[in-house]
Parts: sequence; C-alpha cells; structure tokens
Amino acid sequence: QVQLAESGGGSVQAGGSLRVSCGAREAITRVARMAWFRQAPGKEREGVAAIDTGRGDTYYADSVKGRFTISLGHAENTVNLQMNSLKPEDTYMYICAATFGPFGSDSDWPKASLYNLWGQGTQVTVSS
Repeated sequence: QVQLAESGGGSVQAGGSLRVSCGAREAITRVARMAWFRQAPGKEREGVAAIDTGRGDTYYADSVKGRFTISLGHAENTVNLQMNSLKPEDTYMYICAATFGPFGSDSDWPKASLYNLWGQGTQVTVSS
C-alpha cells in the first residue's frame, strides 16, 4: 500500500519556525490535493492546510492563517508546510495526506474521510 513519508518537525521555542515536508514513498499518478492534518493523542485529526496540485489553490484553518504556508515541492507529489510564529498550542503530531479525488466543495478540504493516502506523522513540539 502506498504511503506518504514526512520529514522535518522537532522541537522549538514559542515564536520560532519549523518546516515539515512530505512525499510519496513510491512513484504514483499525480494526486489532486495534498494536505496537512494534526492530531493529539486521543483526539480527532484536524485539518491544518491543503493545496490543490492542479490549480494551486490553498486552504488554511483559521488557527494557522498568516503563520503557516503550504506549498508544493519541486518533485511531483511532494508538499511542504512552513510554520512560523509557532505557539505552544501548535504542539501536535503533524500528518501528511493526499487524495486523487473526487473531493466535494472547497469547504470540504479538512474532512479526513476525503483523503486516501496518509503518512505516519512527525512530531512538532513548541515550548513556552
């Protein structure tokens, strides 16, 4: 089963920056949308940001707008998330996801059920 692989993450003090990246573990057809979710132990995954690989449209959770930037990598099926002005409440496991489609309306981007490829996650810890 094709999986995604994340890299980056780590620990940083509040106000600092981190970058996480993700790509497919093997060659696959270009996905239609890639996204980042985050999850705390025992909690549901929440959508952080997504990007359409064709149009380049981006979507962000209100909690990260203006601080996080999602972008496509140079290689196909790769995505980056630049996280600036990090806060302790941004401490989560960050998980990459992708979908070949279809996906509903633009407002559906944070629905985890629409994504069929997932990574295992990379931990981001922000200390105060």
